[in-house]
Amino acid sequence: MAVPRSSKAVFWIFLAPVLCWLLLLIVLPHLDLLRMSFAGENELGDMTWTLQNYRNFFTEPIYWNTFLRTAVFSIITTFITFLLAMPVAFYIVKVVRPRLQGAMMLMLLLPFWVSELVRIYGWMILLRESGVINHFLVKFGLIDRPIEMLYNDATMIMGLVYTSMLFMVVPLISVMESLDDSLIEAAYDLGSSKSVIWFKIILPHCKPGITSGSIVVFMLVLGNYLTPNLMGGKNSLWFTEQIYNQFIASFNWNQGAAFGFLLLLLSSLIIWIGLKLSRQKLGEVAS
Repeated sequence: MAVPRSSKAVFWIFLAPVLCWLLLLIVLPHLDLLRMSFAGENELGDMTWTLQNYRNFFTEPIYWNTFLRTAVFSIITTFITFLLAMPVAFYIVKVVRPRLQGAMMLMLLLPFWVSELVRIYGWMILLRESGVINHFLVKFGLIDRPIEMLYNDATMIMGLVYTSMLFMVVPLISVMESLDDSLIEAAYDLGSSKSVIWFKIILPHCKPGITSGSIVVFMLVLGNYLTPNLMGGKNSLWFTEQIYNQFIASFNWNQGAAFGFLLLLLSSLIIWIGLKLSRQKLGEVAS
């Protein structure tokens, strides 16, 4: 059956702003950055095409060490976020009474109504040497003097997990709502243990939500600048800080563009590997 011309016109009218947004704010800036990543200057100051910006990454150990460190810590953070988000999603969907689910979701969303900067400074107030936690530990005699809890990898990972938790919980809740309770009840009646139920019923059913949540969290953590810089301190060695330094501190936009595309390549590669290992397609995860 042929689609009326009026319907096609309405479709393109609504689609046009989306296409313009993608073209002007995503496609064209990235194409320009890609061009800049291959640009350089010769001895006369003229612009030339070169791979030197990418060679600098492999010839300087600080760059590729930071690059690998960022990838590893992003994967660790994503895994920890999943471990914490899974029981939270299950509790909200399957344990809490239906009339209280809305309140639980509101409690989950409430911290994210505040800017990430404010939330991170809140954690810093709690964890610093003169902070609330040290104050009570000294007051109750648990420690003799305040200890420095900030500016280490463990604190940085904790901050990254906290700032990205919502983006893992929401996809898990959406897929877990379609899980039939009778499957879990039947497994209990047949004598299955809790671990068997989790690994044979719940986790396979939630695989699309796990994959989509992991992709979002990994991308957010990999590209995060604020949390590693504030909670990790000078020794955080996060690759986004290297990109920032090239763009802002050194004003070397060509090198910064090359670093940015290397980070994009890394994230795309790890996501592709994750989809292959989970035997899913990107369209299935996004739907």
